[in-house]
Amino acid sequence: MKGVGGMTDQKLHTILEKYKGQSGALIPALQEAQETLGYLSEETLEAIAQGLRMPFSRVYGVVTFYAQFYLTPRGKHTIKSCQGTACHVKGASRLLQALEDKLKVKGGGTTDDLLFSLETVACLGTCFLAPVVLIDSDYYGAQTPQSIRKVLRKYAKKEKTEEVEEE
Repeated sequence: MKGVGGMTDQKLHTILEKYKGQSGALIPALQEAQETLGYLSEETLEAIAQGLRMPFSRVYGVVTFYAQFYLTPRGKHTIKSCQGTACHVKGASRLLQALEDKLKVKGGGTTDDLLFSLETVACLGTCFLAPVVLIDSDYYGAQTPQSIRKVLRKYAKKEKTEEVEEE
């Protein structure tokens, strides 16, 4: 197996040993690798292809087909901004613009400090909360550009507090 770097190499080896020789193992192996490593680098995909004895093109095709897989590092917190009809009518585009301005990334991007990844979604299924943003597993409804900035500050403040506690 081609190396992907130190401890990462060992973790990936353990994952691949678990799925070795199993039919239909590609997606579960990719999911576990991403959960463990945070995202799927090209080196990781090459190691998975080699470890599961399949062409790299097949592995890459699956990863690029499914939206659940990420080829670039992700933020610690994932923000999903709903752009569905109910949210759109109640100002989702202004809310998304406020998020992009505050985070200095476009939808699909990750902040330089790897704290936030911003995604746009067609619908979160919580139309009664419109416009709504989902951060990790927490819903924030009836948001405005001003209120979402307060929410982001809360997350940033929490991260700084955790950093101090770890020292």
